[in-house]
Amino acid sequence: MPIYPHIIRPLLFTLEAETAHNFALAGLKKNFVPAGRQISLDSLKTNILGMEFTNPIGLAAGFDKDAVALPNLSRLGFGFLEAGTVTPKPQTGNAQPRMFRLSEDMAIINRLGFNNNGLKKFSRNFEEAKKLAQTCPLGANIGKNKETEEQVSDYILGVRALSNVADYITVNVSSPNTPGLRDLQVKSNLEKLVGSVMNERAGSCGRPPVFLKIAPDLSEQDIHDVAAVSIDMQIDGLIATNTTISRPAHLTGGVSQEGGGLSGAPLRDMSTQILKSLYRSTEGKIPIIGVGGVFTGTDAYKKIRAGASLVQIYSAMIYRGPYAARHIALELASALAEDGFSNVAEAVGADSDITR
Repeated sequence: MPIYPHIIRPLLFTLEAETAHNFALAGLKKNFVPAGRQISLDSLKTNILGMEFTNPIGLAAGFDKDAVALPNLSRLGFGFLEAGTVTPKPQTGNAQPRMFRLSEDMAIINRLGFNNNGLKKFSRNFEEAKKLAQTCPLGANIGKNKETEEQVSDYILGVRALSNVADYITVNVSSPNTPGLRDLQVKSNLEKLVGSVMNERAGSCGRPPVFLKIAPDLSEQDIHDVAAVSIDMQIDGLIATNTTISRPAHLTGGVSQEGGGLSGAPLRDMSTQILKSLYRSTEGKIPIIGVGGVFTGTDAYKKIRAGASLVQIYSAMIYRGPYAARHIALELASALAEDGFSNVAEAVGADSDITR
Protein backbone atom coordinates (compact mmCIF):
# COMPACT_ATOMS: atom_id res chain seq x y z
CA MET A 1 0.00 0.00 0.00
CA PRO A 2 1.50 3.38 -1.00
CA ILE A 3 2.33 5.26 2.19
CA TYR A 4 1.83 8.85 1.03
CA PRO A 5 -1.76 8.80 -0.33
CA HIS A 6 -3.07 6.43 2.34
CA ILE A 7 -1.27 7.58 5.48
CA ILE A 8 0.85 10.74 5.19
CA ARG A 9 -1.43 12.87 3.03
CA PRO A 10 -4.55 12.24 5.17
CA LEU A 11 -2.55 13.25 8.25
CA LEU A 12 -1.18 16.40 6.60
CA PHE A 13 -4.66 17.30 5.36
CA THR A 14 -5.92 17.44 8.95
CA LEU A 15 -3.75 20.55 9.28
CA GLU A 16 -4.47 23.99 7.85
CA ALA A 17 -2.91 24.18 4.38
CA GLU A 18 -0.06 26.58 5.15
CA THR A 19 0.75 24.80 8.41
CA ALA A 20 0.97 21.49 6.55
CA HIS A 21 3.21 23.06 3.92
CA ASN A 22 5.56 24.48 6.55
CA PHE A 23 5.63 21.12 8.36
CA ALA A 24 6.52 19.28 5.14
CA LEU A 25 9.18 21.83 4.23
CA ALA A 26 10.74 21.50 7.68
CA GLY A 27 10.90 17.73 7.19
CA LEU A 28 12.64 18.19 3.87
CA LYS A 29 15.06 20.69 5.38
CA LYS A 30 15.96 18.24 8.15
CA ASN A 31 16.45 15.45 5.62
CA PHE A 32 13.61 13.35 7.05
CA VAL A 33 12.47 12.36 3.54
CA PRO A 34 14.61 9.52 2.14
CA ALA A 35 16.32 10.14 -1.17
CA GLY A 36 14.69 8.58 -4.20
CA ARG A 37 16.50 6.61 -6.84
CA GLN A 38 18.02 8.96 -9.39
CA ILE A 39 16.79 8.89 -12.97
CA SER A 40 19.30 8.31 -15.75
CA LEU A 41 17.49 7.86 -19.05
CA ASP A 42 18.96 9.26 -22.25
CA SER A 43 15.48 10.05 -23.55
CA LEU A 44 14.90 12.51 -20.70
CA LYS A 45 18.26 14.28 -20.76
CA THR A 46 18.28 17.72 -22.35
CA ASN A 47 20.40 20.86 -22.65
CA ILE A 48 18.76 24.27 -22.45
CA LEU A 49 20.74 27.51 -22.60
CA GLY A 50 23.94 25.69 -21.72
CA MET A 51 22.42 23.97 -18.68
CA GLU A 52 22.39 20.18 -18.48
CA PHE A 53 19.19 18.56 -17.18
CA THR A 54 18.95 14.86 -16.28
CA ASN A 55 15.22 15.17 -16.88
CA PRO A 56 12.87 18.06 -17.74
CA ILE A 57 10.73 17.96 -14.56
CA GLY A 58 11.48 20.80 -12.14
CA LEU A 59 10.08 22.29 -8.97
CA ALA A 60 8.22 25.57 -9.42
CA ALA A 61 8.92 28.64 -7.32
CA GLY A 62 6.78 29.11 -4.24
CA PHE A 63 7.39 25.72 -2.66
CA ASP A 64 10.74 26.66 -1.11
CA LYS A 65 10.62 30.43 -0.83
CA ASP A 66 13.81 30.84 1.20
CA ALA A 67 15.96 28.11 -0.41
CA VAL A 68 16.12 26.12 2.85
CA ALA A 69 15.44 22.61 1.52
CA LEU A 70 17.12 22.52 -1.90
CA PRO A 71 19.76 19.86 -1.06
CA ASN A 72 17.18 17.23 -0.09
CA LEU A 73 14.74 18.28 -2.81
CA SER A 74 17.51 17.66 -5.35
CA ARG A 75 17.52 13.98 -4.29
CA LEU A 76 13.84 13.34 -5.01
CA GLY A 77 14.03 12.94 -8.79
CA PHE A 78 13.84 16.53 -9.99
CA GLY A 79 15.78 17.64 -13.04
CA PHE A 80 16.02 21.21 -11.69
CA LEU A 81 14.76 23.36 -8.82
CA GLU A 82 13.57 26.95 -8.55
CA ALA A 83 13.52 28.73 -5.18
CA GLY A 84 11.75 31.96 -4.21
CA THR A 85 10.03 34.26 -4.82
CA VAL A 86 12.52 36.41 -2.90
CA THR A 87 12.28 40.17 -2.38
CA PRO A 88 15.11 42.51 -1.34
CA LYS A 89 13.68 43.10 2.15
CA PRO A 90 12.02 40.50 4.37
CA GLN A 91 8.23 40.70 4.44
CA THR A 92 5.50 38.76 6.21
CA GLY A 93 3.08 38.66 3.28
CA ASN A 94 -0.67 38.91 3.50
CA ALA A 95 -2.87 38.17 6.51
CA GLN A 96 -3.67 34.56 7.38
CA PRO A 97 -5.43 32.36 6.48
CA ARG A 98 -4.01 32.74 3.00
CA MET A 99 -3.72 29.20 1.58
CA PHE A 100 -6.65 26.88 0.89
CA ARG A 101 -7.02 23.33 -0.42
CA LEU A 102 -9.65 22.30 -2.93
CA SER A 103 -9.04 18.60 -2.49
CA GLU A 104 -11.78 17.33 -4.79
CA ASP A 105 -10.46 19.60 -7.54
CA MET A 106 -6.80 18.77 -6.80
CA ALA A 107 -6.16 22.48 -6.51
CA ILE A 108 -4.77 25.15 -4.21
CA ILE A 109 -5.69 28.80 -3.74
CA ASN A 110 -3.05 31.05 -2.23
CA ARG A 111 -2.72 34.74 -1.49
CA LEU A 112 0.58 34.51 0.36
CA GLY A 113 1.97 37.81 -0.93
CA PHE A 114 5.68 37.07 -1.36
CA ASN A 115 6.28 36.14 2.28
CA ASN A 116 10.02 35.53 2.61
CA ASN A 117 13.07 36.26 4.74
CA GLY A 118 14.67 38.64 2.27
CA LEU A 119 17.54 38.61 -0.18
CA LYS A 120 20.38 38.48 2.35
CA LYS A 121 19.26 35.21 3.98
CA PHE A 122 18.11 33.76 0.66
CA SER A 123 21.51 34.37 -0.94
CA ARG A 124 23.29 32.71 1.99
CA ASN A 125 20.97 29.68 1.86
CA PHE A 126 21.29 29.46 -1.91
CA GLU A 127 25.09 29.50 -1.84
CA GLU A 128 25.10 26.73 0.76
CA ALA A 129 22.61 24.71 -1.30
CA LYS A 130 24.87 24.94 -4.35
CA LYS A 131 27.57 23.14 -2.36
CA LEU A 132 25.27 20.40 -1.03
CA ALA A 133 22.66 19.77 -3.72
CA GLN A 134 23.11 16.93 -6.16
CA THR A 135 23.99 18.13 -9.61
CA CYS A 136 20.97 19.85 -11.08
CA PRO A 137 20.40 23.46 -12.13
CA LEU A 138 19.15 25.74 -9.34
CA GLY A 139 17.10 28.79 -10.29
CA ALA A 140 16.18 31.86 -8.24
CA ASN A 141 12.82 33.60 -8.63
CA ILE A 142 12.89 37.34 -7.81
CA GLY A 143 10.11 39.82 -7.09
CA LYS A 144 9.43 43.22 -5.51
CA ASN A 145 8.53 44.28 -2.02
CA LYS A 146 4.92 45.35 -1.55
CA GLU A 147 5.85 48.86 -0.41
CA THR A 148 8.45 49.58 -3.11
CA GLU A 149 7.30 52.40 -5.40
CA GLU A 150 10.14 52.26 -7.94
CA GLN A 151 9.46 48.65 -8.83
CA VAL A 152 12.33 48.09 -11.25
CA SER A 153 14.89 48.82 -8.54
CA ASP A 154 13.93 45.71 -6.53
CA TYR A 155 14.49 43.45 -9.53
CA ILE A 156 17.88 45.03 -10.18
CA LEU A 157 18.86 44.30 -6.57
CA GLY A 158 17.77 40.69 -7.03
CA VAL A 159 19.81 40.23 -10.20
CA ARG A 160 22.81 41.93 -8.63
CA ALA A 161 22.77 39.67 -5.57
CA LEU A 162 22.13 36.36 -7.34
CA SER A 163 23.84 36.54 -10.74
CA ASN A 164 27.02 34.99 -9.44
CA VAL A 165 25.35 32.04 -7.70
CA ALA A 166 22.09 31.14 -9.48
CA ASP A 167 22.14 28.91 -12.57
CA TYR A 168 19.24 31.00 -13.88
CA ILE A 169 17.07 33.86 -12.63
CA THR A 170 13.31 34.21 -13.05
CA VAL A 171 11.68 37.64 -13.09
CA ASN A 172 8.26 37.23 -11.52
CA VAL A 173 5.79 39.84 -12.80
CA SER A 174 2.73 37.62 -12.62
CA SER A 175 1.81 36.86 -9.01
CA PRO A 176 -1.74 38.10 -8.39
CA ASN A 177 -1.05 38.67 -4.69
CA THR A 178 1.12 41.80 -4.80
CA PRO A 179 -0.84 44.95 -5.73
CA GLY A 180 0.16 46.36 -9.11
CA LEU A 181 2.65 43.61 -9.91
CA ARG A 182 0.83 42.35 -12.99
CA ASP A 183 0.87 45.88 -14.43
CA LEU A 184 4.51 45.15 -15.19
CA GLN A 185 3.28 42.86 -17.98
CA VAL A 186 1.95 45.89 -19.88
CA LYS A 187 4.25 46.35 -22.87
CA SER A 188 5.73 49.76 -21.98
CA ASN A 189 6.36 48.71 -18.37
CA LEU A 190 7.74 45.35 -19.44
CA GLU A 191 10.18 46.96 -21.86
CA LYS A 192 11.55 49.16 -19.08
CA LEU A 193 11.82 46.30 -16.61
CA VAL A 194 13.34 43.72 -18.93
CA GLY A 195 15.76 46.27 -20.38
CA SER A 196 16.98 47.20 -16.90
CA VAL A 197 17.28 43.58 -15.79
CA MET A 198 19.20 42.53 -18.88
CA ASN A 199 21.57 45.49 -18.54
CA GLU A 200 22.25 44.55 -14.92
CA ARG A 201 22.80 40.92 -15.89
CA ALA A 202 25.21 41.95 -18.65
CA GLY A 203 27.45 43.63 -16.09
CA SER A 204 27.55 40.65 -13.75
CA CYS A 205 30.26 38.03 -13.60
CA GLY A 206 27.94 35.05 -13.73
CA ARG A 207 25.58 36.23 -16.49
CA PRO A 208 22.97 33.53 -15.82
CA PRO A 209 20.05 33.06 -18.21
CA VAL A 210 17.03 35.23 -17.36
CA PHE A 211 13.48 33.87 -17.57
CA LEU A 212 10.26 35.90 -17.45
CA LYS A 213 7.25 34.34 -15.70
CA ILE A 214 3.84 35.39 -17.01
CA ALA A 215 0.22 35.06 -15.93
CA PRO A 216 -2.40 32.79 -17.49
CA ASP A 217 -4.95 35.62 -17.51
CA LEU A 218 -3.52 37.35 -20.58
CA SER A 219 -5.29 38.26 -23.81
CA GLU A 220 -3.93 37.17 -27.19
CA GLN A 221 -2.62 40.72 -27.71
CA ASP A 222 -0.90 40.61 -24.34
CA ILE A 223 0.83 37.39 -25.36
CA HIS A 224 1.99 38.95 -28.62
CA ASP A 225 3.36 41.91 -26.67
CA VAL A 226 5.22 39.67 -24.22
CA ALA A 227 6.68 37.71 -27.12
CA ALA A 228 7.75 40.88 -28.96
CA VAL A 229 9.43 42.38 -25.90
CA SER A 230 11.14 39.09 -25.09
CA ILE A 231 12.56 38.79 -28.59
CA ASP A 232 13.55 42.47 -28.86
CA MET A 233 15.20 42.51 -25.45
CA GLN A 234 16.81 39.09 -26.01
CA ILE A 235 15.40 37.53 -22.87
CA ASP A 236 16.65 33.98 -22.51
CA GLY A 237 13.49 32.11 -21.55
CA LEU A 238 9.84 32.30 -20.54
CA ILE A 239 7.74 30.52 -17.92
CA ALA A 240 4.06 29.91 -18.63
CA THR A 241 2.27 30.26 -16.30
CA ASN A 242 1.70 31.55 -12.80
CA THR A 243 -1.58 31.04 -10.93
CA THR A 244 -4.92 32.34 -12.23
CA ILE A 245 -7.39 34.78 -10.68
CA SER A 246 -10.23 33.17 -12.65
CA ARG A 247 -12.51 30.55 -11.11
CA PRO A 248 -13.84 27.76 -13.38
CA ALA A 249 -17.52 27.06 -12.83
CA HIS A 250 -16.93 23.42 -11.90
CA LEU A 251 -14.91 24.13 -8.73
CA THR A 252 -16.28 22.55 -5.59
CA GLY A 253 -16.06 23.41 -1.90
CA GLY A 254 -16.77 26.48 0.16
CA VAL A 255 -13.28 27.96 -0.29
CA SER A 256 -13.40 28.02 -4.10
CA GLN A 257 -14.23 31.73 -4.15
CA GLU A 258 -11.47 32.76 -1.76
CA GLY A 259 -9.28 35.50 -3.22
CA GLY A 260 -5.83 34.71 -4.55
CA GLY A 261 -4.22 32.62 -7.26
CA LEU A 262 -5.64 29.24 -8.22
CA SER A 263 -3.20 26.44 -9.09
CA GLY A 264 -3.45 22.72 -9.68
CA ALA A 265 -5.58 20.65 -12.04
CA PRO A 266 -8.10 23.43 -12.93
CA LEU A 267 -5.22 25.52 -14.31
CA ARG A 268 -3.91 22.79 -16.61
CA ASP A 269 -5.71 23.56 -19.87
CA MET A 270 -5.59 27.34 -19.46
CA SER A 271 -1.85 27.40 -18.87
CA THR A 272 -1.22 24.98 -21.74
CA GLN A 273 -3.18 27.21 -24.10
CA ILE A 274 -1.11 30.24 -23.07
CA LEU A 275 2.02 28.16 -23.56
CA LYS A 276 0.92 27.12 -27.03
CA SER A 277 0.16 30.74 -28.02
CA LEU A 278 3.46 31.94 -26.61
CA TYR A 279 5.39 29.27 -28.49
CA ARG A 280 3.64 30.28 -31.69
CA SER A 281 4.19 34.01 -31.08
CA THR A 282 7.91 33.51 -30.44
CA GLU A 283 8.17 31.07 -33.37
CA GLY A 284 9.82 28.58 -31.04
CA LYS A 285 12.90 30.80 -30.71
CA ILE A 286 12.79 31.17 -26.92
CA PRO A 287 12.82 28.20 -24.52
CA ILE A 288 9.66 27.97 -22.44
CA ILE A 289 9.09 26.27 -19.10
CA GLY A 290 5.53 24.98 -18.87
CA VAL A 291 3.86 24.97 -15.45
CA GLY A 292 0.29 24.62 -14.24
CA GLY A 293 -1.71 21.51 -13.43
CA VAL A 294 1.00 18.92 -14.13
CA PHE A 295 0.26 15.74 -12.15
CA THR A 296 1.21 12.97 -14.57
CA GLY A 297 3.66 12.18 -17.33
CA THR A 298 0.82 12.69 -19.80
CA ASP A 299 0.26 16.21 -18.47
CA ALA A 300 3.96 16.99 -18.86
CA TYR A 301 4.03 15.45 -22.33
CA LYS A 302 1.13 17.63 -23.49
CA LYS A 303 2.96 20.75 -22.35
CA ILE A 304 6.12 19.64 -24.13
CA ARG A 305 4.20 18.95 -27.35
CA ALA A 306 2.62 22.42 -26.96
CA GLY A 307 6.08 24.02 -26.88
CA ALA A 308 7.64 23.58 -23.44
CA SER A 309 11.30 22.60 -23.29
CA LEU A 310 11.00 22.01 -19.54
CA VAL A 311 8.11 21.52 -17.11
CA GLN A 312 7.59 22.48 -13.48
CA ILE A 313 5.32 21.11 -10.76
CA TYR A 314 4.03 22.33 -7.39
CA SER A 315 0.53 21.02 -6.57
CA ALA A 316 1.60 17.51 -7.55
CA MET A 317 3.96 17.55 -4.56
CA ILE A 318 0.93 18.10 -2.33
CA TYR A 319 -1.38 15.54 -3.93
CA ARG A 320 1.07 12.88 -5.20
CA GLY A 321 3.78 13.32 -2.59
CA PRO A 322 7.53 14.02 -2.44
CA TYR A 323 8.47 11.60 -5.23
CA ALA A 324 6.01 13.11 -7.73
CA ALA A 325 8.79 14.37 -10.00
CA ARG A 326 10.32 10.91 -10.33
CA HIS A 327 6.96 9.31 -11.13
CA ILE A 328 6.10 12.01 -13.68
CA ALA A 329 9.52 11.76 -15.36
CA LEU A 330 9.25 7.98 -15.77
CA GLU A 331 5.70 8.29 -17.10
CA LEU A 332 6.95 10.93 -19.54
CA ALA A 333 9.70 8.60 -20.75
CA SER A 334 7.07 5.98 -21.54
CA ALA A 335 4.94 8.50 -23.45
CA LEU A 336 7.95 9.62 -25.51
CA ALA A 337 8.87 6.03 -26.37
CA GLU A 338 5.30 5.16 -27.32
CA ASP A 339 5.25 7.98 -29.88
CA GLY A 340 8.71 7.16 -31.23
CA PHE A 341 10.68 10.08 -29.80
CA SER A 342 14.22 9.16 -28.80
CA ASN A 343 14.71 12.36 -26.81
CA VAL A 344 12.48 14.90 -25.10
CA ALA A 345 13.86 17.72 -27.27
CA GLU A 346 12.41 16.04 -30.36
CA ALA A 347 8.89 16.36 -28.93
CA VAL A 348 9.04 20.08 -28.11
CA GLY A 349 6.35 21.88 -30.11
CA ALA A 350 5.24 18.71 -31.89
CA ASP A 351 1.62 19.91 -31.82
CA SER A 352 2.55 23.30 -33.26
CA ASP A 353 2.79 24.30 -36.90
CA ILE A 354 6.13 25.99 -36.19
CA THR A 355 9.10 24.47 -38.01
CA ARG A 356 12.21 24.81 -35.89
